[in-house]
Amino acid sequence: MITIRQMSKDQVHRLGELDVSESGDMVYKWTEGRVEATHQEWHRPRWNAAAIRQHSEMVTNALARGGVMLGALDGELLVGFAALRYKLTDDMAQLAGLWVSRDYRRHKVAAGLVQEIVRLAKENGARALYVSATPSRSAVGFYQSQGFQPTRQVNQELYELEPEDIHMIKEL
Repeated sequence: MITIRQMSKDQVHRLGELDVSESGDMVYKWTEGRVEATHQEWHRPRWNAAAIRQHSEMVTNALARGGVMLGALDGELLVGFAALRYKLTDDMAQLAGLWVSRDYRRHKVAAGLVQEIVRLAKENGARALYVSATPSRSAVGFYQSQGFQPTRQVNQELYELEPEDIHMIKEL
């Protein structure tokens, strides 16, 4: 059984336990105000030490700006991870990161993490939740299934960090 719980700042290194590897044959691009699919083979390997450091720093930054980390655990095995920044703007929170291990995808782990992120964001007064989604079919499709929609009103700071991503908002 998968349990979701808040994780402490000193557990951010556990991101390295996740197998984030994935492949696909389609990516999305934001073009003239709409999302367009493009056939393109892509591969994301399991994170190496540098990638673990990079993502750990991103999560730590979200925590420093006011936020929480959640882990999805199968017993003691970390199988999913999410980070929430409570105040991207006065009334908008940010889903700063969401990752699920390869063997646990399509088992509602990500949906459970998003559900808890939404609950926490609402509890803290957010009226919307922002995410910068990897432009893959799996990521964009998942976020759309959770009620996120691409937005023209991108957060400039986040857009500059990830201009290839599909920036999306979910009204809460």
